[in-house]
Amino acid sequence: MTLGDRLRAWRNRTIADPSFRAFARRWPIFRQITNRRANDLFALTAGFVNSQVLLACVELDLFAALDDDPQDTASLARHMKLTGDAAGRLLRAAEGLDLVTRTSDGRWTLADHGAVLSESPGITAMIRHHAMVYRDLADPVALLRDPPAETETSRFWSYVGGDVGNEDGAAYSELMRVSQDMVIAEVLDAVDLSRNRRLLDVGGGSGAFVSAAGARWPDLDLALFDLPAVAGTARTRLADTPIADRLEIHGGSFFDDPIPGEADYYSLIRVLYDHDDEAALAILTAIRKAMAPGDTLIIGEPMAGDSAGARQVAAYFTFYLLAMRSGRCRTPQDHFALLERAGFSRMRVHPTAMPVVASVISAQI
Repeated sequence: MTLGDRLRAWRNRTIADPSFRAFARRWPIFRQITNRRANDLFALTAGFVNSQVLLACVELDLFAALDDDPQDTASLARHMKLTGDAAGRLLRAAEGLDLVTRTSDGRWTLADHGAVLSESPGITAMIRHHAMVYRDLADPVALLRDPPAETETSRFWSYVGGDVGNEDGAAYSELMRVSQDMVIAEVLDAVDLSRNRRLLDVGGGSGAFVSAAGARWPDLDLALFDLPAVAGTARTRLADTPIADRLEIHGGSFFDDPIPGEADYYSLIRVLYDHDDEAALAILTAIRKAMAPGDTLIIGEPMAGDSAGARQVAAYFTFYLLAMRSGRCRTPQDHFALLERAGFSRMRVHPTAMPVVASVISAQI
């Protein structure tokens, strides 16, 4: 073992020793650290309960009820169709999670997390979606040891295998659209397409990314490629939007059909992490075949890494994708290896403000 490994082993033994923890609690210089670590561990242990409190707040529309003015417990109980006791329990739990707080006269108002959630339909859509995922994760040991061929989550994301109809396409495209805004903002802030001629968004869903890119760069021609059912949803949604006259929509599968060429900028936004390595390599290879020298591909999605946000990403998506039965949360270096195998070069990471939301990589040929 290296010196760093031996120091980590000594540190673990020390922290695990009850007598050391008792000593640390007695000294003010250590007490603050000890309390912070204890709070972190309790939050980790209570994670499922906290997620259910959050789901209840979303399903009962608590944040919307407090969006304009503070309310007392009785008014909120009527709004949520709960008894006063049940409403009080939920509000006290939500207060502990910084979702709501009390005003000086004892009424309830939004706290920091609640204020953000009240204006974030994408996050609340994912909170509702988690109810399905948590059912698949109810027995994590069984999921690790003997994973089923199909889960509720894998059925919802059936597009990964290229098998999606109009109804399913609309369902997952809508969830992708409303949950994509923060990722799109991180990607567009990390790159500059002002000198580019045409963007093709591969796996572009209902068009959230091309819409945002088109709004930011009015002279940029736009194209979208996705499964036929999804492309149909995009055509309907974008038909009367400001980008309609400079947008082309192509239906097809990047596993079976050629990627349309003639763009000089290609994007994969929250696409590769849904797919295992060989499928991801096939997608990258198909895009590489469509590109000309000097063209650029960007990949924008949550990625694992060393920052605190990236570590949270790895923990979450490793198990989410296990429930989905497809995909892998990759580091930038993992992406570089796949890109190199697909024939790309000149790869680099573009810094983002919030790695917990998305990281961005570009590559050329």
